[in-house]
Amino acid sequence: MKNHFATNLSRRDFVQKSSVMGAGMGLMPELIFQPAGVKRSSMGVAGSSYSNRWRLSDASKKFPGFENALQMLQHCESIGAGGVQVSTRNWTRDFSGKVREFREKKELYLEGSIGLPKDDADTERFKSEVEYAREAGADILRTACLSGRRYENFETGQAFEEFKKNSIGSIQRAIPVLEKHRMKLAIENHKDWRVPDLLALLKLYDSEWIGVNLDTGNNISFLEDPMYVIESLAPYSFTTHIKDMGIQSYDDGFLLSEVPLGAGQLDLKKVIEVCRTNNPAIKFNLEMITRNPLKVPCYTEAYWVTFEDLPASEVAGAFKWIRDHQSTAELPSVEGMSNEEKLIYEEQNIIDSFNYAIETLNLVN
Repeated sequence: MKNHFATNLSRRDFVQKSSVMGAGMGLMPELIFQPAGVKRSSMGVAGSSYSNRWRLSDASKKFPGFENALQMLQHCESIGAGGVQVSTRNWTRDFSGKVREFREKKELYLEGSIGLPKDDADTERFKSEVEYAREAGADILRTACLSGRRYENFETGQAFEEFKKNSIGSIQRAIPVLEKHRMKLAIENHKDWRVPDLLALLKLYDSEWIGVNLDTGNNISFLEDPMYVIESLAPYSFTTHIKDMGIQSYDDGFLLSEVPLGAGQLDLKKVIEVCRTNNPAIKFNLEMITRNPLKVPCYTEAYWVTFEDLPASEVAGAFKWIRDHQSTAELPSVEGMSNEEKLIYEEQNIIDSFNYAIETLNLVN
């Protein structure tokens, strides 16, 4: 099956095709992924890839929303994924056992996604989530220090410094829990830390339980060359969010989008090689978020509030990279789509990425 992005299928054409429903997954034959006879991928799925399906719980009978991590795990197994990275929020011991039972039966890997303990009172919640994730078979937990984007969240440099201080405190609270349960915590470069920031954070702890969830595309929004990011952080990485990125200019900067693997501007074969050289056991979790393009307003003064000390040569090099890697295909967008159409589009982007991972990147079990 060809990637619909690579063949320049427009959103309108996609929606028209997807509206003709059949059996099974409810898509036309050319849009169905058939795992039968196809090797299972070693690539897993990050929960954020299904951001629409988690949010639109009542939008579709053919793509019902996930109510919990087990339902996502079951669905991802059905499309040929090797495992998942999924939120551990609100798990119980009984639920953890059900996840373990299904995971072991299907020989899938499991990574958790967890929020850092904000204060001493929140540490009890963190302890429970780590314990239940361990019981389900996870040995890596992904986390992020910031839920938003640095250039949108902070209006002053002082506010960003306060965020850094709070993040350090949260990680310090987490370390004794991680040590007790022998659980690795992978901090994502989540549009919060530039490479020097994150490396400095890691050096504060020098702990075998603290490492990186390497996102292959996020730091383009910070004017960092993606291969520089990958080569710098790979030695410290426990796991990944593998994604491909589309880039286009707009008046205040550039637009940045996750696109199906193989349809964007990243050298994914090199990405995998670098990651595996540094950690042969590293997992690749697809993060293909189907949404409107993100605006990176790097031509505005507000963007630079927390980036005042960047060398001019580095900024110039970043702008050149962005200029040289403009996407010719239309970036994914859900503008004007119904909820049903969003769910169909999301599923197809994930399926296209798995086909590329199996056929081109050789990410197979």
